[in-house]
Amino acid sequence: RYVEKDGKCNVQHGNVRETYRYLTDIFTTLVDLKWRFSLLVFILAYAVTWLFFGLIWWFIAYCRGDLDHLEDHAWTPCVNNLNGFVSAFLFSIETETTIGYGHRVITDKCPEGIVLLLLQAILGSMVNAFMVGCMFVKISQPNKRAETLVFSSHAVVSLRDDRLCLMFRVGDLRDSHIVEASIRAKLIKSKQTQEGEFIPLDQTDLSVGFETGDDRLFLVSPLIISHEIDERSPFWDVSRHQLEKDDFEIVVILEGMVEAT
Repeated sequence: RYVEKDGKCNVQHGNVRETYRYLTDIFTTLVDLKWRFSLLVFILAYAVTWLFFGLIWWFIAYCRGDLDHLEDHAWTPCVNNLNGFVSAFLFSIETETTIGYGHRVITDKCPEGIVLLLLQAILGSMVNAFMVGCMFVKISQPNKRAETLVFSSHAVVSLRDDRLCLMFRVGDLRDSHIVEASIRAKLIKSKQTQEGEFIPLDQTDLSVGFETGDDRLFLVSPLIISHEIDERSPFWDVSRHQLEKDDFEIVVILEGMVEAT
């Protein structure tokens, strides 16, 4: 199948050489990742920044000699009660997450520490905005909402108002409606042009009421979607016997906004 029954496209991209293009749109790339990889990136984004700035805080304390004057009460360190890398790492977490327990605190005698504090606060806000936004978009993706949109198991060709029509049914199980719902259908079929060119998986529109506005749905109760087989339909010259042997696929696309969200 070109499109599976659950709506996933059965297409794999091969021989993609310019993979750097995925990194130029890193936000969409992270949203498209599987959940286990997204959670891994989420954890690493915070853990790496905490470790990186924790190392810098420890390095500043080491260079200033704060670690050599731990018992000297007359010495003013860059960060009070910072006595090693572990405490520097904890101070990095407190700074970036704005927890501020009060035990470890920066002093005003350390200009390099003040600059680092500003940089970490700004970078931490950027990391929060990026990762929380990525998680929110991933959670609000419409994949699960589509589970309560039900299509009929079979499509039928039958007479309706003395006209031959291809019909199927669609319904919404939820009480929250789909706003501005519209539907369209595509015929996926390989063909050969008059010049002898072979076009694999050629897409042809199937009219489901675009001219009359019937493609815009008020999806409160189950609706029957109809495609009239007339002179403009790609099924006009197809017999019933040929229909059973022919190799093609009809993809139905239902679009709209969820009322609740």
